[in-house]
Amino acid sequence: MFSPGQEEHCGPTKEPVKYGELVVLGYNGSLPNGDRGRRRSRFALHKRAKANGVKPSTVHILNNPQSSKAVNCKGQHSISYTLSRNQTVVVEYSHDKDTDMFQIGRSTENPIDFVVTDTVSGGGDSEDALITQSTISRFACRVVCERNPPYTARIFAAGFDSSKNIFLGEKAAKWKNPDGQMDGLTTNGVLVMHPRGGFTEESKPGVWREISVCGDVYTLRETRSAQTRGKLVDSESNVLQDGSLVDLCGATLLWRTAEGLFHTPTQKHLEALRQELNAARPQCPVGLNTLAFPSMQRCSRAMPSVAPQEDKQPWVYLACGHVHGYHDWGHRSERESNAQRECPMCRAVGPYVPLWLGCEPAFYVDTGAPTHAFVPCGHVCSEKSARYWSEIPLPHGTHAFHAACPFCATQLSLTQGCSKLIFQGPVD
Repeated sequence: MFSPGQEEHCGPTKEPVKYGELVVLGYNGSLPNGDRGRRRSRFALHKRAKANGVKPSTVHILNNPQSSKAVNCKGQHSISYTLSRNQTVVVEYSHDKDTDMFQIGRSTENPIDFVVTDTVSGGGDSEDALITQSTISRFACRVVCERNPPYTARIFAAGFDSSKNIFLGEKAAKWKNPDGQMDGLTTNGVLVMHPRGGFTEESKPGVWREISVCGDVYTLRETRSAQTRGKLVDSESNVLQDGSLVDLCGATLLWRTAEGLFHTPTQKHLEALRQELNAARPQCPVGLNTLAFPSMQRCSRAMPSVAPQEDKQPWVYLACGHVHGYHDWGHRSERESNAQRECPMCRAVGPYVPLWLGCEPAFYVDTGAPTHAFVPCGHVCSEKSARYWSEIPLPHGTHAFHAACPFCATQLSLTQGCSKLIFQGPVD
């Protein structure tokens, strides 16, 4: 397999063709400890110097799978479906000169282009957290992109391992389609949701579906790892659209097309919005000190659970949206934390948290000013972006769904997903 760096350039000075980017929800522009190699918060898929895609070819029905040349020959991709102890169907895959394949999973082995680990709610790093057993597959899924316009990208469950094989064991959900083709599902499944109306200001949540090993679309199983598949959804496909979400049971990825990214705010634009906010010299209405949002780099590494107490750091009473500087009074009792504080402006009671700008441009559905904060984490973005993510039910665990902040994966309040910020200008 070719490394992600091997890309085709359209000319001596032109950028390589970009198919799109996969961005992990829950990270605000980078991993907490920094992006390193194939383990990062976002991964750009570029046209490879040489096609590495594969397509189904020969089918073997075997009594002893180890006798298959496809299984034993490392140069041959194959998918093995174990039907019983005595019968295995092996589907050989041959080279496809018209597609590029990119693999995603928890494994750090060479076939994986984008290493994804469990997302920790609150913006932490899974390397530092006590995750006893990951639910993300080592070879979770693969994205196959057509090398010619319009560069269609398709998603498939499961990825080929270092021996270029995919094994679906006896207990895995698998079946033979009416056309005779074998197919199956991975243990915890690969779920996909295509937003209705694309990824724009007017977008609405779509319906979560499961993608099979061969790329067909099914309704969700009763539980994440049930052996019985859902119903085939003929009217939908595995083609990724701008804003499609891919859930790997432990991490959720956002797909942005190259065209979609062209319309998103840039880092430079977000920085200009930050400077514009600070240039307005918002003040704490009680302490009357001037507030200022920290640098983008500082915001990207901040964790909502860590409370900064600098004079200029903006804080907000989320129940009402009044922005203040940090102060240590307003507790309704001595034992209460910042989860229940009374706003001195309007007496509304609710969480009192620091504000951090959302620094990952891919999560924005528009280029509007940062006017709203997610509840209860305090990440700030445009109103339409905040309202969009407040309505998206994201898979949580093996059977639950809830809305979460895209910048830190904190579960949003059921009664109030976001809060409009109320700044006080300078009195002079």
